[in-house]
Amino acid sequence: MEKAKTGMFSNAVLKNIAYITMFIDHFFAVVYYTLARWLQTAGYVIKDEQGIYDAGRAVGRIAFILFAYLAVEGFVHTKSRKAYLVRLGVFALVSEIPFDLAFSEVCFDWKSQNVFLTLLIGVLVLAAWEWAEQKAAGLRRCVDSRRRKTITMAAGILHGAAIAAVLLGCLAAYGLRTDYRFMGVLLIFAFYRTRERGLPVQMAAAGCVMLFGTWGANCLKYGDSYTLSYLFRFSMREMYGLFAFMPIALYNGQKGRQLPKAVCYGFYPVHLLLLHFAAQMISGGV
Repeated sequence: MEKAKTGMFSNAVLKNIAYITMFIDHFFAVVYYTLARWLQTAGYVIKDEQGIYDAGRAVGRIAFILFAYLAVEGFVHTKSRKAYLVRLGVFALVSEIPFDLAFSEVCFDWKSQNVFLTLLIGVLVLAAWEWAEQKAAGLRRCVDSRRRKTITMAAGILHGAAIAAVLLGCLAAYGLRTDYRFMGVLLIFAFYRTRERGLPVQMAAAGCVMLFGTWGANCLKYGDSYTLSYLFRFSMREMYGLFAFMPIALYNGQKGRQLPKAVCYGFYPVHLLLLHFAAQMISGGV
């Protein structure tokens, strides 16, 4: 049984915080980065340019923690999981061109896919895990002693299928090169598995997934160019995301006054397009 939540922040407030921190992250990644390069080319020097950039991106680490947490809340409380998955899938498609334009300046870049695809894969993993575990639990409740060996074996197979679903989700995220790769899928799964535990347990699980998941992804991607110790230190920047647990600690479990779904989902592709056009104006591209 999930513990009752007390606090002053509703689900809607957590979403708004996630949107704001995401916007800050993407502003620095797209617009500020372009502006800094343009000023350098023009002969200007920005004092502590890298420090400002890093600070802006650090704020953005909070966003995905909140989105992963909210994805689990949506999965658990939605009236229609099918509709929830369809929405994630549709906006994963809609967001891909804005995402590629903002970060690669081309309409299609298969080297990286947007975060909605990560969320979609993560929620699909939860659906597969829950289905297999519920079926296994139903078999374990069977009292037919004559079939106990068969039932135990079938339950074990279902449990193995649940674990396989998590591994396949991680492989899919890594193979498709989604935003946050397999770390994002594992973070969603970690929030799901610890949602009935205390906040310290959730924070510890999320921290481990963020640090070691990012380190693992960086080792696979940059292992030939950098040492493992350097990549570990580089991956530590994901720990800024743990500040997301400050608003999560104040979450009251209530829905709150939500914006229309089209606005909530549409914010992601629209703001990416706007940031892309702003960067193009700075660089003289439009």
